[in-house]
Amino acid sequence: MVNPWLAMASGTDPAERTRAVRRAHEAFLTEGAVGPTVRPVVADSWRRSADARVAQECVAPIDLADDALEAYRADHPLAGVMPLFRELLGSIAHDGAHLLAVCDDLGRMLWVEGHTGVRNRAERMNFVAGARWDERHAGTNAPGTALTLDHAVQIFATEHFNRSVQPWTCAAAPIHDPHSGRLLGAVDLTGGDHLAAPHSLALVQATARAAEAQLAALAPPARGPRVSLTALGRDEALLVTEGRRLRLGRRHSEIMVLLAGHPEGLSGDRLALELYGPRADHRSPVTLRAEMSRLRRLVGPLLGSRPYRLCAPVRTDVSVAAEELAAGAVSTALRAYPGPLLPMSEAPGVCRMRGTLEDGLRRAVLSHGDAELLRRWAQTPWGEDDLEVAEALLAAHPPHSPGRTAPAARVRRLREVYGLEGGGAEDGHLNSGHRDGGHSDATLPQRCRV
Repeated sequence: MVNPWLAMASGTDPAERTRAVRRAHEAFLTEGAVGPTVRPVVADSWRRSADARVAQECVAPIDLADDALEAYRADHPLAGVMPLFRELLGSIAHDGAHLLAVCDDLGRMLWVEGHTGVRNRAERMNFVAGARWDERHAGTNAPGTALTLDHAVQIFATEHFNRSVQPWTCAAAPIHDPHSGRLLGAVDLTGGDHLAAPHSLALVQATARAAEAQLAALAPPARGPRVSLTALGRDEALLVTEGRRLRLGRRHSEIMVLLAGHPEGLSGDRLALELYGPRADHRSPVTLRAEMSRLRRLVGPLLGSRPYRLCAPVRTDVSVAAEELAAGAVSTALRAYPGPLLPMSEAPGVCRMRGTLEDGLRRAVLSHGDAELLRRWAQTPWGEDDLEVAEALLAAHPPHSPGRTAPAARVRRLREVYGLEGGGAEDGHLNSGHRDGGHSDATLPQRCRV
């Protein structure tokens, strides 16, 4: 059986493969259909890229630069394993005309190192430290797709959605916190067509596993709970018990999140209400008992009954972010928040927990008034259409500062989108329509606010 994560089967002619996928790519752009010559993992990524309106030819945006980049990556967990990355992949990158790249969980490149000539070429498409290479901003590419799917993957030449990136081939693997299972980022090798061979994928996978092992040795787990639940920014929660990783289905994810948020336990009726809300009916208790039975087979004695509860302390990423927020550590809380809690869940209890945390973070960022925190929130999928944050970011820059240009453009665009008068900013300055000009937060369209 062919490995779906490998770009080409053994013996495939790279030139012919390039031509075949290029024809399929052109057909997708003009007709919206994906032919059978395209791997399903690539076809799905093309659709996500098209849905995100990634340009057919573009350069990745710069998210972090200068002092902000230096401070961020110095504090990032992967900084501690960069010597390992350089030891395992650095010489290969330099000697083989490749690039070694390491990004965070949002796809922001933290380090890009390797052959000088290759680095100079890569700079033309902003494959540089500080640039954002997730799928939503750069289209199909190995580090971005590996983060999206949480799986190692190769992307070959014309499989890239963005034509500017099609001269390149890359292989990347995700890296996780060995104790919590939280996605930390990805390690990537980028270069020419010869990277489409199976060895490059195996190499980045082995490097990622070695990095996780070293992270575990550098920071042994704290005494106490050996069970963790990761559910922020994920549709399916990850449960780690004594080193065993278990990806839960959506309903089981909701149940575990609700029980972790109520350590005192929940009765069957209360849990059904938190899960089903107004949809609960006489069949709900039967459905719930069946779900709990299936969940107990997965997690064993961790799940108790009468009331339903978790029988051991469970550390969740929700509680970590909430504790940092409560302590006033807004920057740390924001760093611990990779996205909304189970974003696709419609369970009332989960929606309430999700809204409480997101609103608390958003309000803390707004109250803090720090331009860097506002910028980080505004560049997330859940903050990019937030007019109040965009206006606060603009106001955080001094008059005539070059840093006002992008926030001013964002404010103008959002005010136009929401049909608000005045455009919100002229020549980088707020006009009278900002807050006191007749458009209070209470009157903004719903997508302007959380």
